[in-house]
Amino acid sequence: MNFVNKMEKKFGRYAIHNLMLYLIILYVVGFFIINTNPAFYVRYLSLDAGAILHGQIWRILTYVIYPPSTNIFWLVLASYIYYSLGRTLEQVIGTFRFNLFIFIGILGNVLAAIIIYLLLGETYLLTADNLYMSMLLAMAVTFPDMKFLLFYLIPIPAKWLGCAYGALLVYQFIMGSLASKISIVMALLNFIFYFFMVRRPVQSAKQAKRKVVYQMQQNAASAGPRHRCAVCGRTEKDDPDLEFRFCSKCEGGLEYCKDHLYTHVHVTKGKKEDHHEEN
Repeated sequence: MNFVNKMEKKFGRYAIHNLMLYLIILYVVGFFIINTNPAFYVRYLSLDAGAILHGQIWRILTYVIYPPSTNIFWLVLASYIYYSLGRTLEQVIGTFRFNLFIFIGILGNVLAAIIIYLLLGETYLLTADNLYMSMLLAMAVTFPDMKFLLFYLIPIPAKWLGCAYGALLVYQFIMGSLASKISIVMALLNFIFYFFMVRRPVQSAKQAKRKVVYQMQQNAASAGPRHRCAVCGRTEKDDPDLEFRFCSKCEGGLEYCKDHLYTHVHVTKGKKEDHHEEN
């Protein structure tokens, strides 16, 4: 964490605010390219490790424009979800750390493609899907009880969605090829980084409420008594169930416990009157 803090102090001013907005804009650009000339994306923009190693280094970034869907409806829905996740994470961990989270994910995919190319001789075209889905895992560990509306109707906690996606990745890792295993591990580098180095503890609503109640109890315990009987001197600290009432016939705002409320001697104008059975 110390080296991240040092990096933030040194390079924090270069962090891109609202980075998710720019990524969504790239998604829209990619949507039009894929729907009009998909060959252009494959030839010049995709994550081709061989082409990168031969000097086409712009592919390190341009591959992220590949949209989550070629259907306009699903594109809008995915963009909205990804933007909401990204903005929330940026507000929680800060702009610089969120930039690290995203760019480590982008480079993780690039490293996966290069490793696969060097080890297996395969051109394994990767997109940024796992990068964006890793934000769901980050949300699941940060806000486990946050509700997502499945189909806008069914509320599902983030921890359940995170577990479901995690189970899917485990299944793909076990059943997939060596190239698939490498891509999954490298694509989750940003989540690993987030979990161990970037994540800042965030209290759930229940934890925050318990802390407030506990603090109020501590403050009450350290403060003096609020009620004191003018006859016997007992307070609520002596007996939490003891009831106190003010006497309307006594001057000076005198207060009495339930045992002396109807049996005390009234005090008026500095004098005491005979006590009565009723106040």
